Amino acid sequence: MELKDSIEKRASIRSFTEQPVDKEDIKELIRRAGLAPSENNHQPWKFIVITNKQLLKKMSEVVSKKIEEMPSSESKRAYLIKSQMQFFATFFVNAPVLIVVTLCPQENLWEKGLNINVEEISRIQNYPDLQACGAAIQNILLSATEMGYGACWMSSPLTAKAELEELLDIKSPSFLASFVTIGKPAIQVSQSNKKPLKDILLIKE
Repeated sequence: MELKDSIEKRASIRSFTEQPVDKEDIKELIRRAGLAPSENNHQPWKFIVITNKQLLKKMSEVVSKKIEEMPSSESKRAYLIKSQMQFFATFFVNAPVLIVVTLCPQENLWEKGLNINVEEISRIQNYPDLQACGAAIQNILLSATEMGYGACWMSSPLTAKAELEELLDIKSPSFLASFVTIGKPAIQVSQSNKKPLKDILLIKE
């Protein structure tokens, strides 16, 4: 599949068959993720691949409980919103593979020469480690599409970030950054509602 085809066919897949993902394909997805650019080639990421159904269930229960505890009104609208949140934050429980992306802040060249801590440097530079994480995830998404899998980039489970970090034994200074589900699509989904070029392009000559 050409790169252009992978980009155009990639879509967020949230429903999967029970067909397992080949282990060599998983390794190749992670290898390609690790080829993404990062500031000063820090490569701040690590990837935890989870296929254990019991662990996925525990994780989904943790996220679901956190959402349920969120303050809300007693209205029907609030109930529907929470129901939507529950689905979009926990559908990973039925995915054949969940890739957990973690980041570890790296020593910055600025920190060596200036009296600025790493958190402030990251803020000034608009969080380059998270930007690099996005690039790595895009490599996974496009590669999964090329291989005939479906994938979805998830941030909703971070509602229970602290609880998930404890469950997965992710210790500071590393932190949980994102999730990606992988599997064979149960239904065919195409991209939709993408803005036309005229709405996203600005050329200054």
